[in-house]
Amino acid sequence: MRHDVSDLLGAEGPFAREVPGFAPRAAQQAMAAAVAEAMDERHILIAEAGTGTGKTFAYLVPAVTSGKRVIVSTGTKTLQDQLFHRDLPRVRQVTGARIKAALLKGRANYLCLYRLDQTHRDGRLASREQVAQLQTLRAWAGRSSSGDRNEIGEVPEDSPLWPRVTSTAENCLGADCPMFNDCFVVKARRAAQEADLVVVNHHLLFADLAIKQEGFGEILPGANAFILDEAHQIPELAGQFFSVSFSARQLQELGSDAEAECGSVTGAFAVLRDPIAATTSALRRTRLALDKLPARGAFTAVEEDRFAMAELRELQSAVRVLEAALASQAERSRGLTALHERAQGLIEKLDQVLDGASHDWVHWYELSSHGFSLHATPLDLAPPLRNLRLQSRAAWILTSATLSVAGEFGHFARQLGLDDPVTLSLPSPFDYANQALTYLPRNLPDPSAQDYTDRVVDAALPVLHASRGRAFVLFTSHRALRRAAERLATQPYPLFVQGTAPRHQLLTSFRASGNGVLLGAASFWEGVDVAGEALSCVIIDKLPFAAPDDPVLEARLAAMREAGGNPFVQWQIPSAVIALKQGAGRLIRDVADRGVLVLCDPRLSTRPYGKLFLRSLPPMPVTRELADVQTFFDA
Repeated sequence: MRHDVSDLLGAEGPFAREVPGFAPRAAQQAMAAAVAEAMDERHILIAEAGTGTGKTFAYLVPAVTSGKRVIVSTGTKTLQDQLFHRDLPRVRQVTGARIKAALLKGRANYLCLYRLDQTHRDGRLASREQVAQLQTLRAWAGRSSSGDRNEIGEVPEDSPLWPRVTSTAENCLGADCPMFNDCFVVKARRAAQEADLVVVNHHLLFADLAIKQEGFGEILPGANAFILDEAHQIPELAGQFFSVSFSARQLQELGSDAEAECGSVTGAFAVLRDPIAATTSALRRTRLALDKLPARGAFTAVEEDRFAMAELRELQSAVRVLEAALASQAERSRGLTALHERAQGLIEKLDQVLDGASHDWVHWYELSSHGFSLHATPLDLAPPLRNLRLQSRAAWILTSATLSVAGEFGHFARQLGLDDPVTLSLPSPFDYANQALTYLPRNLPDPSAQDYTDRVVDAALPVLHASRGRAFVLFTSHRALRRAAERLATQPYPLFVQGTAPRHQLLTSFRASGNGVLLGAASFWEGVDVAGEALSCVIIDKLPFAAPDDPVLEARLAAMREAGGNPFVQWQIPSAVIALKQGAGRLIRDVADRGVLVLCDPRLSTRPYGKLFLRSLPPMPVTRELADVQTFFDA
């Protein structure tokens, strides 16, 4: 018989007895009961749980005691590892639940033994450093049971060696691989198929759901319940996985992999050399033709450029010639068979992204320094997501600290096609009235003003002096971040600037400094946890409205306008509210934290929608007086 999950997490329960520092929380118990009910009834639950609620235990306890097969998905691989290696073992130990659990990541996270062997045989490495890294990887491959890249710190995450020794869906040989029986990906997937609870990340979950939709089978076992943590990320991620994309890089990799495979098939290179060279040349000409366009935009901009379209059509023809050449060699090796299938897939993608006539899809392009990508994204994600949920016949639990706008879940539910969800809003147990203060500086110009960033820095300086550093300054653009970095370079606090070092390194150095000032853009607005005095102030330059250069967003807003809606009110404001809640959420991470949130955007006071933003934040006192900030820090 299943325990009452509220009792397990209550004052008399085993967590209170056995977990050091565990404090029973009514909000955590209420969420656990709601999750248990959603799993039993197989319905949809949206649960917003404020920071400090203890939502991880609130969903893990009902998951492990349910007797059901559950998929738990997290927003990042870091959180995924933390959940599997720290939180889940603790919950299993305390509850005594005898379940099989598995950790599953995307294939790029696992060493590929076949490609490792190929790279060793090939011997062409760019530096002595890479030679040493390859030796390290070969030694590790012999002793690792998982092949998970996270195990090995000696080879940096950004080493050029990793793409050569991991596989992609395109270049994996599958059951034809000579090392299939020892394959780390296969072992991880088998463990997942047999497990009662599987911990994945959103990227893998949606990649698998998208594949299942196309009828290719599934990576993840059929589940009775899906629990999605950090669910505010889902709308954007789902858009990526329901998109069709063709990139210059995919075609370059096809060519280089074909050249490598020719080394073991006599005479194949003579047939493939010219088609490979022709696609490489066509790619280069196409990239040059696109060079005068903005970095990203709607595909109509490409269609209006006759020269660029002509080069794209030439590229389309070159890929077809390469596919035909690969077809003539496909039966000569397992590798060439796989390469031919990849070429067919690329032709299908290129055909689809070049067909801009479909009204239900947004066609757009993106340029990088040397390459380009073309995309087709569904205009409305609700129908495909609704279909997936109906097919799964499972419970869906979506949770995060930031899902509502002034207590309403309509925006989030509409994006995902959640027609009649059960909703639950659980406030944080933190005492924001005494632990925090919101400061709205006076006399700042409109954010479109040319000197806006300088004025923000001027307003921030006395706050930084009052807080003695110990601050995050978060920006909505990299340009503003760079300008602020110039202005703050002479301040007496250690300065940490996004882009000068990897994120985890900046955070470690910031914590250790004790009085640092960290300047961050998008990736520091969420998923960053600095508890304690090291972070006592969060300064935000502007309300985080989405950049106007996003062609998918532009198309969605245009579709709303055509349907008679108000896209600013229905979409742009709610999305910005949720993003602001994420940034503001960096401030108070623990029951003992104290801090000041500085919101510089004057629109909070001058525009009617400003009240909606403030009403959506935790219940902190609001001031416009700098003296109140100084008094707060002196207390």
